[in-house]
Amino acid sequence: MSKKILSSLFAQKAWANRELFDVMASVSAPEHADRVHTAIRTLNHIYVVDRIFRAHLLREKHAYTATNTPETPELGELHFAVAETDIWFEDYVSKISDQELGESLVFQFTDGDAGTMTREEMLLHVLTHGSYHRGNVGQVLKDISVAPPRDLLTKFLHIREPARRHA
Repeated sequence: MSKKILSSLFAQKAWANRELFDVMASVSAPEHADRVHTAIRTLNHIYVVDRIFRAHLLREKHAYTATNTPETPELGELHFAVAETDIWFEDYVSKISDQELGESLVFQFTDGDAGTMTREEMLLHVLTHGSYHRGNVGQVLKDISVAPPRDLLTKFLHIREPARRHA
């Protein structure tokens, strides 16, 4: 996968996260407390996995013992942390070389199993994992009659580059 595509996909991920957190902030929590809690737990899971793979990419240890935290963060606090992590991934991808993308890294999953993936595979996992679970949150929103944002690459590309509409 080219660095140009990876950069675009991580920019789209950050955009999609912002859109989703904005919609989540508009939901009346008391009325839908259980469903909102489920959605925040799912968003936190995405964040934790992003942070785990960030550590793997940096060859650093992380403090996570599972792919979610025992406590559920407040939505605004989580939004800020996710935004910081999204910025980190965008910066990381902008600076990585093709040679580094192909480098295999050995790491340990939170369940203790060993793993080996290239940096490129790790980055693709972060992208697809987040997309999958944003879809889960979108379904939770639909279940409480809140329209989720359209988390589409096509929409993102045309918002970012409106001239594409005039081809």
